[in-house]
Amino acid sequence: MKAIRAHQFGDPSVLKLEEVPDPVVGAGQVVIDVKAAGVNPYDTYIRSGQYAKLPSLPFTPGSDAGGIVESVGSGVHGFQRGDRVYIAGTAAGQTIGAYAQKTLCLPDQVHPLPKHLSFAQGAAVNVPYVTAWRAVFDKGGAKPMEVVLVHGASGGVGIPAVQMARAAGLTVFGTASTEKGRALVREHGAHDVFDHSMADYQKQILDKTGGRGVDLIIEMLANVNLVRDLEMIARYGRVVVVGSRGSIELNPRLVMAREAVVTGLTMWAATPKELAAAHAAVAAGLEAGALKPEIGQEMPLADAPRAHEAVMKPGAHGKIVLICPPS
Repeated sequence: MKAIRAHQFGDPSVLKLEEVPDPVVGAGQVVIDVKAAGVNPYDTYIRSGQYAKLPSLPFTPGSDAGGIVESVGSGVHGFQRGDRVYIAGTAAGQTIGAYAQKTLCLPDQVHPLPKHLSFAQGAAVNVPYVTAWRAVFDKGGAKPMEVVLVHGASGGVGIPAVQMARAAGLTVFGTASTEKGRALVREHGAHDVFDHSMADYQKQILDKTGGRGVDLIIEMLANVNLVRDLEMIARYGRVVVVGSRGSIELNPRLVMAREAVVTGLTMWAATPKELAAAHAAVAAGLEAGALKPEIGQEMPLADAPRAHEAVMKPGAHGKIVLICPPS
């Protein structure tokens, strides 16, 4: 089969399309015929060697995919050949990841994909939607009638967060740096959308709340926005840090004055119970149509290096996915 392999850590050029052996199903395992693989920022951190836990070399990146069950090992129940599924990780982690025509999974990494969603949309579920669910509800404690601000709301995690918060009865604000991105955020349910490149966007948000501030902020770029977040958070508000690309100087009085809570999130620290609950909630939302993955760009599997460059650029409009050639 064809798969993207990296024989060293480095820039996107280390990602090469190669021929590798097909995975062989074993007891308690499932082989997935991958139709599309999702590209996440954390994939780039691993590729560059800048991640806390790195795979052995060589490795195939990717944890998210949409595809079809090809074979089922003994002891596996609930799946059969031909089932449409999305995956949440692979059996060997990033050593044999999802950027391939086929991959090997454990049963609890495989989830049904509703018929009304494409395989590309299936590839956009795991990291974005589970991260968004944990940010909005597990860590953010969102409640109906609260006001939530989603920074970078047009991106892979931002759009799911907007959809979830709107469906749960919150007033939803979003930010995006382009008119196309802002239109997309409105389309997915935000009540108001702001241009975070404008100098007065904080004032605009505060004015919308009558000066009270927002109850919850989902923060995708804390090294740029956290101080500003704490200047417009309501009393007892919460900020959930989903992403950051550097350090920051912060006056703790901003937190103290509002008795605010700033908490971090990394999907890989979630317990099996937390992940199972998140996937159950996400699956229900997908089936009902309340959650709808937005695909920004589709690229051929061989273009993984270009996808790794694109996913780190500002102004995201949905999810980037790699389309696998037929196996």
